Order: sequence, then C-alpha cells, then structure tokens
Amino acid sequence: MKLGSTLVATAALVVACAAADLDPIVIKGSKFFYKTNGTEFFMRGIAYQEDYLGGAGNGTGSTNYHDPLADQTACARDVPLMAQLRTNTIRVYAIDPTKNHDRCMQMLADAGIYVVADLGEPLNSINRDTPQWNQVIYQRYTAVVDNLSKYTNTLGFFAGNEVTNMANNTEASAFVKAAVRDVKAYIVQKKYRPLGVGYASNDDSQRTELANYFNCGDPSAAIDFWGFNIYSWCGTSSYRESGYQERTREISTYNVPVFFAEYGCNTEGARKFDEVQALYGNEMTKVWSGGIVYMYYQETNDYGLVSVGSDDKATLLPDYTALSSQMAKVTPSGVAMSAYAPTNKPQSCPEQDSGWSASEKLPPSPNNAVCSCMVQSLNCTANPDISDDDLQTNFDYLCDPNNGNYCSGILANGTTGVYGAYSMCNPEERISWAFNAFFMDQTKNNPKNTDSCNFKGAAKKQTAKANGDCRKVVDQAGDAGTGTITGAPAATGGGSGGSGGSSSDTTGAASALIVPGFNAGMLWMAAYITVAGLIGASMVVL
Repeated sequence: MKLGSTLVATAALVVACAAADLDPIVIKGSKFFYKTNGTEFFMRGIAYQEDYLGGAGNGTGSTNYHDPLADQTACARDVPLMAQLRTNTIRVYAIDPTKNHDRCMQMLADAGIYVVADLGEPLNSINRDTPQWNQVIYQRYTAVVDNLSKYTNTLGFFAGNEVTNMANNTEASAFVKAAVRDVKAYIVQKKYRPLGVGYASNDDSQRTELANYFNCGDPSAAIDFWGFNIYSWCGTSSYRESGYQERTREISTYNVPVFFAEYGCNTEGARKFDEVQALYGNEMTKVWSGGIVYMYYQETNDYGLVSVGSDDKATLLPDYTALSSQMAKVTPSGVAMSAYAPTNKPQSCPEQDSGWSASEKLPPSPNNAVCSCMVQSLNCTANPDISDDDLQTNFDYLCDPNNGNYCSGILANGTTGVYGAYSMCNPEERISWAFNAFFMDQTKNNPKNTDSCNFKGAAKKQTAKANGDCRKVVDQAGDAGTGTITGAPAATGGGSGGSGGSSSDTTGAASALIVPGFNAGMLWMAAYITVAGLIGASMVVL
C-alpha cells in the first residue's frame, strides 16, 4: 500500500495548527506517569532511525548517520503512519545536536508521541573494548541534552546501548555509569526540567549483574529507567516459553521504570507480534512500562514495518499490518500516581568475579578547567596541530609500561577502580601529560637534553605557569597525576564549549578512534578525536 502526498499534506496542516505542548512524562518509583493528570504511562513505541545499527554499542561506524528528527519531509510522511499504530513513543539512536528539530518534534507532539534519544553517535560514544569517559564524549552527550531538553515530549535519554555484552567487557559499564552520573548532574546544573537518564541492555547471561550494577550505590549515579533489548519471543510462543515470565520475576523488585527498549524477533519470518498481548497484559504491566518495537524502516536485517522507495513514498509491510492488529487490542490499565506508594528499593551491587569485573568506583567527571590547569603546569606539551597519526604513535610508545611510567595520570581502569586524575581530558591534553612526564624524566639528570621534548615535531616546550586555583588542582593530582582532585575550578562550556590549553576545537581533528591498549596495571587508553567538553546532570524522581 503506497502512501504519499495526501498524508504529507495532512501532517503539514497539523503542524501549521501547532497544538499545545505535550504533557511531560515523570517518574515515581518504578512507573511512568503523565505529569498533569497522574495517569500511568505505558510505552507503545517504535525504533525510528534509518541506516543505523542501533544495537552495536561499540563506538564504530559511519559518521554520516541520518538524523531522523531533522528530516521534516520524512517526519511529515512517517508520523501519521506511526500514529495509526497507536504509537506514543519513538526511540532515536543518533541525532545531530547542531541541527534544528523543532518541526519534527512538533509533529510528534501533535500526534501524542514522546522521544527517547540515545546520547551517542557511531564514532563518539563509549567503546566496549577500550572504554573511556572523557571530555570529547561528554560534550557530545550534553550537546544532545541541550538540544532536546526544551521539548516537552522528550521523555529521556539512553547513556549507552548494549555497551557491555559479554563477560570480558563488563569493565566498560563503569564508564557508562559515570556518563549516567554526569549527564544527570548536568541536567540539574542547567536547571532543565526533570529528564530521565537510563541504559539499554541486551538480554544475555550478564543481565542480572548489569541491571543491579546500574541501579545500586549512590542514587546520583544510578539510572532513572532501565531498558531491555529482548528478542526471545520468536514465532508462536508464550509468556512462559519466551522467557518473559522469568524476566518479569527477575525485575519485579526494581525501583525504577523498566521497559523493552527493543523487541520483535524475526527469525521465524513475518512477525505476528503475539507478544504484544503479553507485554500489555495484566501480568506484565504490574512490572513493565511497555516497549519499543524494532524497527520502523525496512533495512537488510528485515525488521522493517515500512519500506521507503527511491521516490520517498512509504509502503506498508506485513509486519506493520500485524502490529496494527495487535496494538488495536491492547488497553493496559495502571495505577493513578496519587494512589501509588512505591516500596521497591535499589539493588545491591554485584560482586566482582569471573563474570563481572566493573568496579563500584567510577571514573572522574570530565572538567575542562582541570585539564586546562594541567596543561598550563607542563614544560612540554603537544603542538596544536598534532596529527591523529602522531597521537596514535606517541600513545603507543609512551603508554607502553615497557618504556617507562609516563601515563599513570591519564589512564583509567574500570576493573581496579584506579583512574588518573587527567584520564577524562581530551587526547591532546593527555598526550601532553605523557610528553611532559617523558621530558622531565629525561632532563632530571641532564637539563640540557632539550631534544626530549620534540617527538619528531609533535611536541614543543613552554614555560609552566599554573598559579592560584590551578596550582591547587595540580598539587592535589600530584606529580604522578593519580591524586584525587577536590574543589576543582568550575568547568565551563556545557555541551558546546572547548577546553583551554591545548584542547582541540569542535571542528578540528577527525572523528577517529585511537586505541592504544596495554593491559597492565592502569590498563586501556582510548582517544576519541572529535569535540571537547566538561562536567555533569539528573531526572527528578517524584
């Protein structure tokens, strides 16, 4: 069935009439509610992103992703089709925070549709194999918050998607949890309305440890909601056979909202979506807040509800028809917010063992003022035009423990919970620290050895000049850069600012991932070359 100009014209008329803002969704205990009338909110969602592998979670891919919320023509075509499915939530995996999203967000709001947005993008997110939480990623995440926070139909954000997916990369969860902490703090700092920050987990053997880890400990670092990507109901199945019953039991004591962040197995051919009746039935709605079907667009993975041709016209696929039929039957009923008294408590943190390695101690919050102070205190720093190749080569050499101890202040280990005070700085600032450590080591017995600050033109000498508050920061970090910094200077710039010293600007170095990995003591270094940023944010839970 082809749908074209009629729907587009209708959607344009709706937008022109500009309805009132959508009632914000708030959190109380383990449930979502409409803020004004206190009715419980259940997601009837669709994953809405073209040409994007949402479940990768590995920080690699094309930077040329298509921002679905910046394409007004596509929104005008697609929003009415999603509304016909009774959709009230979409999930987007990557948006461009430099673009304007007013028109698409208004179309969605007019259709009663909320948005959950992932904060990363393919080349700028936390990498499961070489995790880092630094200024570059922080700036990306907070820029997305800045861009979407003004819309009342923004429901919240995912700080990660399936970043930990095996027992050998659970360490990465410490870095994602630090991102949750700092984005929550940033939302509070900027005085935005309450917006949730959560995580989307895959359904594997680490599911319980993952759910407990992100929910335990200091509430300021705990997730506000939890998403499971669940594909266990395939073909003809049941509440019990699919594993839904067991998942419901496992998560029944969780104290924040839980929902299916992705669902819709297609291994048995065209999907019937029988699981919709279970997900919105009495057994599951006591625990779950609905779910998000994967996905709207037909791609090579054959999960699409709609196929868009070269003429930009939409053709409804059998999956669309099946989902429409199932959604028409569900009317989940919940509890009124005024009558709901939460009793669930946070989970206990998982013990570290062979199947779980993430430390409860989290990486430091990115702070460009601290990094700027550090660079000012150095005698040898990176040249401003240092290339990506030179960064890679020098990280490889200087951070190899066989060549000396030059990187203790800039490395991070999510297993031991040992983090250099400057591990959250941008790549140019971190390599400056390593250059200086090498230079000071080489000149301590031979002050005239000036060649040790050259690195084939990648480094240059400067006069160290950290004074006042900067001197306090540098002294707290210590000569090795491993001390704890307290009372740091206020970071500046939010989601769009650069840092001082030798930091790159937002249009400088390429969006490449540089990963020297030395699994010894302080462990991995991942350097992301894109943009630069600073410090932290939270969802107010009623």
